[in-house]
This record gives sequence, C-alpha cells and structure tokens, in this order.
Amino acid sequence: MPTLDFKGKQHIYAHHLTVPYRTLVPHAEKSVGAENGARDFDTDPPDDNLIIHGDNLHALKALLPRYAGRVKCIYIDPPYNTGNEKWVYNDKVNSPLMRQWLAQNCPVDTEDLERHDKWLCMMWPRLQLLKELLADDGIIFVSIDDNEQHHLRMLMDDIFGEKNFFASLVWESRTKPTNMGSARFNIQANTETALVYGKSTMTQHGGFRLYASRQKDYPFSDEDGAYRLAEFQQRRNIGSIRRDTMVYPINGILPKRGYRWQVSQSRYESLRQEQRVLIQKGRVFEKIYESTEDSSAYEPFWSFVSKDIGTSESGKDDLNGILGIGHGLETVKPYRYIAKLLYHATGPDDIVLDSFAGSGTTAHAVLALNKEDGGNRKFILVECEDYADTITAERVRRVISGVPDARDESLRDGLGGSFTYCTLGQPIELDAMLSGSALPSYSALAAYLLHTSSGISAGDDELQPRNDDGLFYSSPEVDYCLLYEPDVEWLRSGRGMLGADRARRIGAAASANGRKAVVFGPGKYIGQRDLTNLGVTFCQIPYEIHAAG
Repeated sequence: MPTLDFKGKQHIYAHHLTVPYRTLVPHAEKSVGAENGARDFDTDPPDDNLIIHGDNLHALKALLPRYAGRVKCIYIDPPYNTGNEKWVYNDKVNSPLMRQWLAQNCPVDTEDLERHDKWLCMMWPRLQLLKELLADDGIIFVSIDDNEQHHLRMLMDDIFGEKNFFASLVWESRTKPTNMGSARFNIQANTETALVYGKSTMTQHGGFRLYASRQKDYPFSDEDGAYRLAEFQQRRNIGSIRRDTMVYPINGILPKRGYRWQVSQSRYESLRQEQRVLIQKGRVFEKIYESTEDSSAYEPFWSFVSKDIGTSESGKDDLNGILGIGHGLETVKPYRYIAKLLYHATGPDDIVLDSFAGSGTTAHAVLALNKEDGGNRKFILVECEDYADTITAERVRRVISGVPDARDESLRDGLGGSFTYCTLGQPIELDAMLSGSALPSYSALAAYLLHTSSGISAGDDELQPRNDDGLFYSSPEVDYCLLYEPDVEWLRSGRGMLGADRARRIGAAASANGRKAVVFGPGKYIGQRDLTNLGVTFCQIPYEIHAAG
C-alpha cells in the first residue's frame, strides 16, 4: 500500500515512544462537583470527567496507564494549517537536524514552504497515542478543511489502516460569506470535513450507527404501534457522580442501596404521562416505539437547514451566550454538531476524548447528550493554551451550573455533572529516579510499570501494595509486585531488596493461584537461576522496566 512521506518523518516516526510519562495533578480549587472539590482520582475506571491543561502530546502519554484501549470515541479539531494561525511546532524531538530545521521557520505561516511537513510532524505522534487510547470498537472523528484534508487522509490510512476508513462527513459550517481565507475562482468555501476511522474494520467493529441500519426487534404492539422494552438502569450513586435527586420511588420501587435511577424524575414523569412506563415483576421498563427511532442510513452531508446542527456562526453565538463577548475565539464548533456525532458513536457509559479542546464544545456536547438520554458518558479534554482555565474549563463550569440568560431551558437550569481540573506533573525519568530528585508516588510508578511491561491499564485504587511483599496487581497469569517507597533513605536502606525468603513467599503465593510472578525493585540478593525455579522474574528499577513484557 502506498504510504505518505514528508520531511521529518524519520525523526518523529517513533517519537511517541520516547515521550516521558507524567503524572496528572488534580487541582481541587478549579474542579467542579466532586467531593472536597476534586474527584476520587484513584478509581478504575475513573468516575469523573477530566480537563487537562498542558501539552497534548504529554497529556495523551499520561493518560495511557489508565485509559489505554478504553476510549470509545475521539473527536479532535486540530489546527487547519491555513497559514494564518501562526502556530508553533515545538515537540522536543532528539535530532539536531530536526531542531535546526524547526528553528529556521517558526511560527508556521503562509511564508513557510514546509508548513505542511511540520503539520504532519505535529499530527503523527499524537495520532499514534490516540490510537493506543482508542477502544478496539472505538471511533475517531478528525475535523479538517481543504488545506490538509488530502494529507490527513493519507496520514490516517498510514496509522489506522486504509480498511478502517469509515466515512468522510461534510458539514455545512457557514451560511454567510466570510473574509477568512480567500475565495479562489470566486468559490467560497463553506464546508468542513470530518474524517471517520475505526480502530478495527467495519465488520470487526460490529456496526457503526452513522451508516449502519439501526433496525431493532419490536416484539410488542399496542394501539400506538410496535415497540420494544428498555429497562430503567441503575447507576452507582457515589462520589462525584452522586445524584440524590435521581433516587425516587417508582410505584414503590426504589433503587437498591447506594444506587440511583439513570433516568431523572422529571423524565420518568413525562414517560408515565405518555403511558410509556411498564412495570413487570418489580422491574421498570420504558416502551420505545418503532416510529420514534430512526432506522435508516445517514447521508454523509450534514446541512444546517436539514439537520439543525448549527454552523460556526451559531457555535460562536453559543459561546458568547455562555461567556459573553470578548473571549477572543473566532471559530467555534456548535455543540449540537458534536453531540450528533457522539449520539451515533457512543453508548450511555462510554468515554469521549478531545485533545484539541479549544472552548470546551465537546464537554458541552457530552453533558447535553447525557441530559437528553440519561446517559453517564465521561469526557476528557486536553488544552495547551493559557485559556484552558478561563475559557475551556469556565465554559464547562457554567454549562454544569446553569446560564441564567440562556435561551435553552435546560442550559438555564444547568446540565449537571462534574469534572476534575488537572495539570501535568513531573515526568517519570531514569536520571531523576537515580538521583532521587523526582521520585514518583507508589501508585504512579506501579501504573507506569504495569502498562509499560504488559500493556495493562488500571486505576490507582488497585495499584497499592496489598502485603509486605509489594503485591499490587494480579492478572490471570501473573502476580505483579513492586518493592518501592518514594523515599531516598528507604531505597538506600535495603528494605526494598529481593531476598531468598521474600522470593519464596512471592513465588509460592503466585504458584498457588496458577500464576507466575514479576517483581520490580531496586535490587536483589538471590540469583536468577533460583528465581526461575521459583517462577519469579525480577526487574530492577529503573533499568529493566520492559523486562516483564
């Protein structure tokens, strides 16, 4: 298959592998809706939304230990590289030639004849990490215009595979003439494209609702037509997703202890009045009629008039209505456009990621969609600009709590929800660990080691020592142990060394459950031959973090 080549590709081909892992540092004072101002950050899967301020390349790497293979839908709106944005490509690529090349022409503008190469260098490692984060049945949407669409299509074919191309959606982005850019041959560009790819092929994916028929079985019928039953779901009512207003009786039936209904009480009352609630043997169901569900394929052109999803002008109006005039952002996607994409690509409990977050439109769309269908989707936003707090996060704060002057009633009342605001912490690097100048927490190092050595993603609540031998995680085949404390004196004391007695205990405990054992630690007092006989593999930190793979 033909592949895309561009200047700098050889230098950034594996750059995503060299980006150091960083920890995520939550900021309670900038977070919303969680206990003590910040969520329970250590659950798995994580139970809250995230807004991360920092370089998105480093942020994506920081997400890997917990979110790899778990994100159902990615939407990104990268710089379109029109030549007017003057964006700066500043990835720290370890190549003198690359550094010299970048120094000659930055920021990138219309005078830079290599701006397309630099844009591709910027996108390549980010798309590689996004692919790692995407679930096996996940979908990625990438918005683009004519400046880089042809390059992006080839780039996506390279990374995701030509067979995993699903669609090229065309969105009518404006209905009024614009002075942005220039009309060539008197042709005014008024559309943008969203390239749609999956991590697997259409067949493996099992059906993407944007084009695949949504036909379902409707085994029941009454005077209003054929219908199917969907049971009212219950969700855990803990921590930052606690919704006490959604704990209410339905015909004497309450959610079980510690849980809430997925459907709000007002939504339930509306369904009840429409005689669409059915109770059978202590279970509550909603009648969903065939006539209310669209089962046809969707065309690839989305018009403002025919789809009522908005334009760039209405997207800016949305933002003005939330933040007021003067925020400084000129091009803003309407949240209804993003919500429509998410509606066709996600279920009620899926995770959505946007690593070019801008004004926070994707978070607004997720919260609006959850409000509409009672879902519990989670969003992760990453924004590198200084306005991550004052615009990106502030928009989400106001959407959550309510915008008094909003035309939309649900927005006036607030869409509800919560998020944790994070920045990027210190990287986990060999030199820093050797000198003791930057020792990561136990849970952060355990998550890093587990993902790096085995590809397993897990939350920090699981990654704490369960016994004195450092057992922190068990897969069906392997017990993982980490002998470590983030304290230089402890590490120098020898308490983290693997000796014969400890090795025998670890090996015996793993063997009793039909497993082998992997032990990470600063050193050992037992030979590898004896460890092999015990079914134990030792990996010295920070040198041999890949040895368990």
